[in-house]
Amino acid sequence: MQIRFENSPKEVKGFSTEELRDQFLIRQLIRPGQIELVYSHYDRMIVGGVQPLNESITLPNHPELRAEYFLERRELGIINVGGEGTVMADSISFNLNKLDALYLGKGTKEVLFSSKDASKPAVFYLLSAPAHHSYPNSRCVKEDAAPVQLGEASTSNQRTIYKYIHADGLQSCQLVMGLTVLAPGSVWNSVPPHTHTRRMEVYFYFDVPAEQRVFHFMGEPQETRHVVMANHEAIISPPWSVHFGCGTANYGSIWGMAG
Repeated sequence: MQIRFENSPKEVKGFSTEELRDQFLIRQLIRPGQIELVYSHYDRMIVGGVQPLNESITLPNHPELRAEYFLERRELGIINVGGEGTVMADSISFNLNKLDALYLGKGTKEVLFSSKDASKPAVFYLLSAPAHHSYPNSRCVKEDAAPVQLGEASTSNQRTIYKYIHADGLQSCQLVMGLTVLAPGSVWNSVPPHTHTRRMEVYFYFDVPAEQRVFHFMGEPQETRHVVMANHEAIISPPWSVHFGCGTANYGSIWGMAG
């Protein structure tokens, strides 16, 4: 598990492009047949990606967590952005099609990820936050995720918001998670741009065509920076930073935070 420490806006102002990417961008989050985890000291969030092929992949523990198992004092949100897959949580199986979500609460001991068809593997995006209370493990399919239509084609931000883990959806201790799908011809997400100093946020971009890119904007509102991102990459957004993106084609993004 990779560890990322916090950075202040003062030091980030002087970062080169590569330093900015090294500190905030999470590259190669999705690797065939592997699980990748990144621990951020912003809100102690853990970002992960799993792409099982022929064999199941187990959610590992890590010494940094100082726990007997990964979810001893944490909760976990999972969204599938690939082919049909299954998550086994303490011997209970949850099937996840593309854009279905699963919440696993504090105290879940064993978690296994698998794909139904290795030629069309599942791609599980993970986001985990510390938890002091246990809520039941629950699945939410895309159709039940309270889709909301926002934006206009004339301003290139026509999009559908799906909310999964939130106050009126899957219950959690502090994790909030959902996704945005842009309509063809639209490229802007998270409009209007904003900050929320009470919490950080992580963005994961998916369904970005191989030859296209997303320009993710960050930094203080009066002096923005940008990071060029490809498909299946994630970025950590500090609480003092703006967080919005503009692509060279339409795409999807998963957003998540704790608080």
